[in-house]
Amino acid sequence: MSSQAPTAFSTALLSGALAGTTVDLSLYPLDTLKTRLQSSSGFLTSGGFTGIYRGVGSAIIGSAPGAALFFCTYEYAKDFLSARRKAKELTEGQVSEWTAPIEHMLAASLGEVAACAVRVPTEVVKQRAQAGMHASSMLTLKAILGQYRAIGVSGVWMEVYRGWSVTIMREVPFTVIQFPLWESMKEYRRRTSGKDGISAFESALFGSASGAIAAGVTTPLDVLKTRMMLAKEKKAMIPLLKDIMATSGPRAFFAGIGPRVLWISAGGAIFLGSYQWAYNRLSVEE
Repeated sequence: MSSQAPTAFSTALLSGALAGTTVDLSLYPLDTLKTRLQSSSGFLTSGGFTGIYRGVGSAIIGSAPGAALFFCTYEYAKDFLSARRKAKELTEGQVSEWTAPIEHMLAASLGEVAACAVRVPTEVVKQRAQAGMHASSMLTLKAILGQYRAIGVSGVWMEVYRGWSVTIMREVPFTVIQFPLWESMKEYRRRTSGKDGISAFESALFGSASGAIAAGVTTPLDVLKTRMMLAKEKKAMIPLLKDIMATSGPRAFFAGIGPRVLWISAGGAIFLGSYQWAYNRLSVEE
């Protein structure tokens, strides 16, 4: 087991990095449009259809390490929990059919918490540039760091990680929906085809379907996260929630649902398809 762990780790690391970079760069324009639709300033004021690659620098820097962190944590936790389940089956007999999906939920949740260490600062910088608050990722970052004298190191740190809690609240439910669906679709395909693995194309289809479902369900949390990150002054989640309800009504929580579902449906296909492609290739080379 110990001899295989480094190889499995490197496979997840490289496959995740490739998947994250590929999906973020290819679908960046849709992400920009979604952010502007959710902005409290309004779509046109935030930039409309112009400068749709504004802020892409932060995405390039954060995509690979964020996705790599996710998949390394996810695969390790999934393998660890699976090994425990199989050992329990040997000693105690059959376990619940819900055990595997729960393992995938837990592994995905741990993966998201790890990934958010990179993803949240990237999102703060990226979304402020997308919404037209600054002309580029670099200028956005300089503006945040430039507050050092006024708010100190801890203040800058909190500004960079603004929206951490609501991002976790969005990402964990999203992955708890998407990854068990993706894993169950893959397992069903393996059983019906009689093959040990699945192709990148099959993984892409399953990733697209599971991503679209998860995206629609978690759109209100995404709106809340976007508003929190774009606010000129830091605002707590509950007061912000009440403010959106009072000024814009419940419909505001589904702003940008079309681009979000489209973006994540396509993103799920590219992300999990490219991950599977790289994983299959690296596994063969091993």
